[in-house]
Amino acid sequence: MIQALQRDLGLTAEQAESRLLNESRLTNVEARIRKQLGSRYAGSWLSGPTSSTLTVATSDSASTSSVSGAGVQAKVVKHSLASLDAAKEALDRASRKVSTKSTPVWYVDVRSNAVVVRTPQVADAEGFIAASGADRSAIRVEVSDEAPRPLYDLRGGEAYYIGSGSRCSIGFPVTRGTQGGFVSAGHCGSTGASTSGFNRVAQGTFQGSSFPGNDYSWIATNSNWTPQPWVVQNGANIQVAGSTVAVEGASICRSGSTTGWRCGSVQQRNSSVTYQEGTVYEVTRTNVCAEPGDSGGSFISGSQAQGVTSGGSGNCSSGGTTYFQPVNEILSTYGLTLKTTGGGGPDPTGCTGYQQTLSGTLTSNQSQYQPSGGSYTANAGVHRLCLDGPSGTDYDIYLQKLNGSTWTDVASGTTPNPDETVTYTGTAGTYRVRVHAYSGGGAYTLGLTKP
Repeated sequence: MIQALQRDLGLTAEQAESRLLNESRLTNVEARIRKQLGSRYAGSWLSGPTSSTLTVATSDSASTSSVSGAGVQAKVVKHSLASLDAAKEALDRASRKVSTKSTPVWYVDVRSNAVVVRTPQVADAEGFIAASGADRSAIRVEVSDEAPRPLYDLRGGEAYYIGSGSRCSIGFPVTRGTQGGFVSAGHCGSTGASTSGFNRVAQGTFQGSSFPGNDYSWIATNSNWTPQPWVVQNGANIQVAGSTVAVEGASICRSGSTTGWRCGSVQQRNSSVTYQEGTVYEVTRTNVCAEPGDSGGSFISGSQAQGVTSGGSGNCSSGGTTYFQPVNEILSTYGLTLKTTGGGGPDPTGCTGYQQTLSGTLTSNQSQYQPSGGSYTANAGVHRLCLDGPSGTDYDIYLQKLNGSTWTDVASGTTPNPDETVTYTGTAGTYRVRVHAYSGGGAYTLGLTKP
């Protein structure tokens, strides 16, 4: 939270810490004063970069003596909070009978001691207020072009529609820089095709698509849609922590918009399969069933993304065989970053199967840089990290890239566990891994695969 406050509010770390401490203390003070004022209470608010001042409004000048404490000040206003709430409720009731498309926002603003109606059409706002019967003296109209819209989450396995026709399933939410989107199957749509979401709301456009030969695509979405590190499991959210490739024979599950959540095991990697349209190479074969509409959906093993549903045979009534396009190839091809929780999940059991296996020993609150206190040069593509820390500790990893003379964190695994996995798709450059013992100490193993 401190890091987010620094980024989004422009604070220093010290200011962010002070802000949180002040908010905790003054929230308790505010609750006491509000109770003392009762019906005379007219709202309260914090101000200052560190939330150092609490202002409490009252509709009774004689009650200001009840407003006391370090960092607390009183303000005498005309309307009590109860009267403002009553005016707002009158507007709410009216909105159920008259159109509010031209007056889309109204709220109680305790700072200005008014109910604010925001609108680009003042005459429409006045008509709305008159129809409500609310106390006009308590309402202020503000001219505004604000046009709120609903926001939706991108989740692996959910339906999306291509143009006005076919349906496929989201593979995994991704980002490319500040652009959000998701990966799916290539046979679902061609580059330039438009998509809408599960709710038929406009969603995005295919930025790249390859089929046959490969069977993958990526879709960039508009600002209504937010990528989340989730795969849908019968309505619940399964968290995606990385994209470490599962060993043949491992359990694997698939999420799709036709048949939902189905599981089986990894049969063979590096398979080739010929469809009517042509051959697709280097897909993974599974005994998980699927049906039309599941195409593009998520294959996941534990918390690790595996790939997107390509095709297969059979169905989910009699059983079947399904192939998926490995997700790491898609990420590398299009320069995408998988949306993840940043690590966690089951113990990575020694972090085997990586290009390099590194080790070290830490004490609590100590850091080491790998490989061997130095750095490594990488091509553009996917970095995979796996940390196996001592049981009962909290170890974290940070992938850092050299920008000029400064090292910058580009990915991290910071769960409260000893083990972390991180997958990052980056540009060519110089990188290093910082291993940090947040609490506890002992020997660790670090697996590293670089592009």
